[in-house]
Amino acid sequence: MDKKIYYHDTDAGGIVYYGQYLCYLEEARTEFLEDKGMSVLTFKDRGLAYAVRECHVLYKSPARYGDILVCLAKLKKATAVQLVFDQTIHDKKDGRLILEAEVSLVCLNLDFKPTPIPDDLKERLLA
Repeated sequence: MDKKIYYHDTDAGGIVYYGQYLCYLEEARTEFLEDKGMSVLTFKDRGLAYAVRECHVLYKSPARYGDILVCLAKLKKATAVQLVFDQTIHDKKDGRLILEAEVSLVCLNLDFKPTPIPDDLKERLLA
């Protein structure tokens, strides 16, 4: 997915604020679901939710006001209750790597307890 950097994404120096990248990573995972024909509502309608359990981010290069970034999410692994994504953000113009991340999400039931990912949903995610 492409993400244009606006002024509200940046700090006083016009550099993207480091915490803002977490939003971009979230948006890329949402796009991943949509590419699989699903959405957050697919899980919610079945009484399931996902929460970020762990996030490792390696910042490689700054993005600036006006840049257009390419934010990607690739499912690396699916366990009984967890999804692990490899994610990258690149500058669209020059391909420069902005950051790499590994993000783990856990599947939760309505009581916020870890619960197995239904097989049919897991198959769609891995397809």
